[in-house]
Amino acid sequence: MTHHHDLASPSALDRLAVVVVAAGSGTRLGYGMPKALVPVAGHPLLEHALATVREALPAASLLVTVPVGDTELTAVASACGAQAVTGGATRAQSVARALAALPPDTKRVLVHDAARCLTPRAVFERVVAALQDGAEAVVPVVEVTDTVRGVDSGGCSTGTVDRAGLRAVQTPQGFDRALLERVNEAAGLLPDRGAEDPAGITDDASLVERFAPEHPVVLVAGDVESFKITRPLDLLLAGAVVDARG
Repeated sequence: MTHHHDLASPSALDRLAVVVVAAGSGTRLGYGMPKALVPVAGHPLLEHALATVREALPAASLLVTVPVGDTELTAVASACGAQAVTGGATRAQSVARALAALPPDTKRVLVHDAARCLTPRAVFERVVAALQDGAEAVVPVVEVTDTVRGVDSGGCSTGTVDRAGLRAVQTPQGFDRALLERVNEAAGLLPDRGAEDPAGITDDASLVERFAPEHPVVLVAGDVESFKITRPLDLLLAGAVVDARG
């Protein structure tokens, strides 16, 4: 049986918050400014990211993590109706600080990388729909198209890895708020005590897998346009996508 979810309805968006992580330095882009301020088709990357969230989830509470001492990203966030939260030294610390600033009645949380600023609305809809269907941790993924090889400590190939069992992870990742807070507490990230990120933790879903393995992480389809802007070539691609969308 197919479930139809009207994401414009109050029940679908009830007590939903979106945390947009924008505290990255953007060193590899070579612009000498925070990554989320780098222009994409004439507008800051963060502005594009917040516009996509607002289009997909107009009633959600919106928080943005920004670097210490920031004023420019805070201004962009404010103009888009989002609350700026000073981030930490790492992505995980920044997310934890945003969790501490959530509206008290928040029930579900999406965590989204500002660097995936062109994520299509349909990806947000699939993540929220999975949460509505009872999932407590949801991750959008795409198939791995490159050939992948394992490497030993000496830098030599250990053979080709079977792609069939691999997926590339994207955002937004969706969570039950209580679960996400619980695993952040277990990791020592909440309350903020300046804890180091646990080894091997690369995203929010990996916190769930490490500290609450009894809660399955549900996978939904991501999108190739949800790519992460990390290098100058990514900026060229992003500009082309914006132009193509008109």
